[in-house]
Amino acid sequence: MRVLITGAGGFIGKNLTVVLCETPGYEVVRVGRDSPASLLPAQVASADAVVHLAGVNRPTDQVEFETGNVDLTKSVCKAIERSGRPVPLILASSTQAELNSPYGLSKRAAERASEELAASTGNSVSIYRLPNVFGKWCRPNYNSVVATFCHNIANDLPIRIDDPATGLLLVHVDDVVAEFVAALSAPQKGLRWGAVTPEYRTTVGDLARQIEAFRNCRDDLVVERVGTGLVRALYATYVSYLPTRKFAYGLPSHGDPRGVFVEMLKTLDSGQFSYFTAHPGVTRGGHYHHTKTEKFLVVKGSARFRFRHLMTGERYEIDVSGDQPTVVETIPGWTHDITNTGHDELIVMLWANEIFDRARPDTVASKVDA
Repeated sequence: MRVLITGAGGFIGKNLTVVLCETPGYEVVRVGRDSPASLLPAQVASADAVVHLAGVNRPTDQVEFETGNVDLTKSVCKAIERSGRPVPLILASSTQAELNSPYGLSKRAAERASEELAASTGNSVSIYRLPNVFGKWCRPNYNSVVATFCHNIANDLPIRIDDPATGLLLVHVDDVVAEFVAALSAPQKGLRWGAVTPEYRTTVGDLARQIEAFRNCRDDLVVERVGTGLVRALYATYVSYLPTRKFAYGLPSHGDPRGVFVEMLKTLDSGQFSYFTAHPGVTRGGHYHHTKTEKFLVVKGSARFRFRHLMTGERYEIDVSGDQPTVVETIPGWTHDITNTGHDELIVMLWANEIFDRARPDTVASKVDA
């Protein structure tokens, strides 16, 4: 399928182009700001579908709303009609088409031109009134508060908040692209009003606080809940604005004659990750927990884990090595230690189910040999 994308050099256009190019069965024809208008009819005539993303939202002269939003859309629709072929059209409109502002009126006029194409020819037309779209490659300090906040906070620049209670309706660019690809793969005859899901509602103040929390996680090591929903999408957006000098960051290393201990990551409600080393013959541990649990994974070297039940005195030991990945769990009520039984440095990954609390460490010294 040859897909012509107007505004291919813009934010959504870049993301859509990348996904279509990585998806078998699609060929992308890019139409950008500098593409000659005279070529548009022939480009449309040779296309199997058109995704019309091009438009003007920050003109130097308001007449550009008419030329960039209305006239260009009419030209696309006319080219489709004159091709004499069914060429599905996807129009990226805006929720501001509901407003009587110059921009909103121009977007509504573009919608009407697309509606008329569907009505007169039966051509497949899908119109999407998009709210604020955010994601990687969006231009900061332009018309996206998410892009601006992510860019500025990632680059240690100030942000401006006039009213933190101002509401925001957001969709992520990956979801926009997924919806457009789905519409391209199964075009419906006539007019269809499409929608992108999920939509996210937040406020300017909450948005700023969340993005600042992403920045702070490098200091306190506490990562936000970045696995699902809005926070997941915002975190991916935030890190996409990190300058190359911030692609890596250091961690505190706590060393003593036994080896080193390094905390890597702490979660809000699922514990923390760290690693430690031990020199040959060194034993670490020698304590028990009441409720804390841990998972150990030897990634280099060999080790012996020893356990003793506090009440029964029952003992247990297990030998593991990095050659055969094995998770060893510590059990509440069992004192335990780990000894490097090899000839090289031992490296062990560690997960604990809770962030270490110095006020309530739940770590009581107790030798396994006692």
